[in-house]
Amino acid sequence: MKNIYSPEEDSFLLSKVLGKKIPIVLKKNPNAKFLEIGCGSGIQLKTALESGIKKENIFSCDINSMAVKHCKKIEFNCVKSNLFEKITGKYEIVVFNPPYLPEDSREPKNSRIATTGGKNGGELTSEFLKQAKKHMMKNGRIFLVASSLTKGLDFAGYKKKKVAEEKLFFEKLSVFELFPS
Repeated sequence: MKNIYSPEEDSFLLSKVLGKKIPIVLKKNPNAKFLEIGCGSGIQLKTALESGIKKENIFSCDINSMAVKHCKKIEFNCVKSNLFEKITGKYEIVVFNPPYLPEDSREPKNSRIATTGGKNGGELTSEFLKQAKKHMMKNGRIFLVASSLTKGLDFAGYKKKKVAEEKLFFEKLSVFELFPS
């Protein structure tokens, strides 16, 4: 899948968390709606389906038109959108595995869209969190990946709980479950 973010440690960690957390949400609401911002290869969409979310309740978007095309090809609802730009509706589960690394001038420009979250790494995620509140159900939650290398992340008043962590040789990855306050 050239030009599409391939699943790495962060994707697999998030998928593991979703596999445990989605069934809990579905016990309360079997018709829960799921949204992934930045769907890439579709790994989290597949996890949502395998965890019991009805396919018609799984939505996604990506800024990369190749990722959108790929996710449509594997039969998921997907639109080209910069964060929530083209997203309507409200969701119980919103998922984001953002580009979270600080800007690095040595990195090739064509790969930065998948890895760089801004000058300090947290700017894109902070913007996502500001926009997300308008698209959350009252009892909704966000599952968000962050790195120990990310700086300047503003959790925008959400209640947060770290639900997973993995140490790699150069960073520590965390998955947070966030609730609107």
